[in-house]
Amino acid sequence: MNRRRGTPKVTPLDINPRSTMTALRLTTLHTTQAVLDAFRGSEVSAEVLLEGSGIQLADLELPNSLINISQEMRVFSNAVAFRQDLGLVLGRNLHISAYGMFGLTLLTSATLREGWSLALRYPLLLGTFFHLDLQIRDGLAWLTADQYSETELEVFNTDFCMSSYRVTCQDLLGCKLPLREVHLKHPPQPYLDSYEQAFNCPVQFNAGHNAIGFDLEWLDRRLPLADLVTQNDMLQRCIRLNEELSARPTWIDQVRRILNEQLHAVPDFDSLARQVHCSPSTLRRRLRAQDTSYQQLLDELRYARAQQLLGQHSLPIYRIAEALGFKETASFRHAFQRWSGVAPGRFRQLAGQLGPLSDQAQD
Repeated sequence: MNRRRGTPKVTPLDINPRSTMTALRLTTLHTTQAVLDAFRGSEVSAEVLLEGSGIQLADLELPNSLINISQEMRVFSNAVAFRQDLGLVLGRNLHISAYGMFGLTLLTSATLREGWSLALRYPLLLGTFFHLDLQIRDGLAWLTADQYSETELEVFNTDFCMSSYRVTCQDLLGCKLPLREVHLKHPPQPYLDSYEQAFNCPVQFNAGHNAIGFDLEWLDRRLPLADLVTQNDMLQRCIRLNEELSARPTWIDQVRRILNEQLHAVPDFDSLARQVHCSPSTLRRRLRAQDTSYQQLLDELRYARAQQLLGQHSLPIYRIAEALGFKETASFRHAFQRWSGVAPGRFRQLAGQLGPLSDQAQD
């Protein structure tokens, strides 16, 4: 794909073994679609925004499609290159319905305080990169978001999270929520006017934490859709979903960790079963129950590691293939093309880390 002259270069995400497990967490295509919608009618095409993510336009039309966080972050990285204030734009348009059943459960809470107490009890259902909290200090209620779990796009995700906080509150209340202050850990950004539009209150940058503050009286205001009977029924379903999400990483991450540590010499299926202390048939059944497979997990890990190694421009393609357990470089090229939609050499060119070299020249 030819990029227009003068368009920003795409910067590859630094996905290292330490952060690989977070990067492989699954999510829906809702936010990816929101990114594409934000650029609708502009000169930036959907193909450019999806480039390098492995996501196809056709995927967006399939119900219940899931992607991993690494793919979503690639779309974010592509998009931020064209619009720096995108986090604020997306946050202002992320309504509580995006949280599915959990969002509807929150809507039936008696008060804003109860709604947020419930949300904070089940953070997995919010899909956040932050540790969230509700605090009372200096005569104000503060919704905080700290301990960012990734290594990239912190400003974007902070803007996204904090602006969506306000929208969630307003959806619960059924009216505008006037903010008193907003605190952000990152320094001032070039798009200060966008912060005014998102928060309409003083914003303190280089703060000790990320938080939005508002008058205490809003916490105990009765919500217009409060319904205890409906909430109790829906909450039980959300609790079961949270338990499933909580249990999933424990076993799956063990399998991923073992594979991730042996990518240079990948264990076969029977060997992997022995290392997780079960029979091959049990391992196959457990993977199927998690809607995954040995090959899918291996592909996810190899793709994440490949992106990291391709960022080291001095490392030849054939060495990367060896590090990922491929016996032939051609097999790696074919696999990376399937995962990402672009060849390894093209990925490096898009990253702006190498000149226009062919794959063969990098061998």
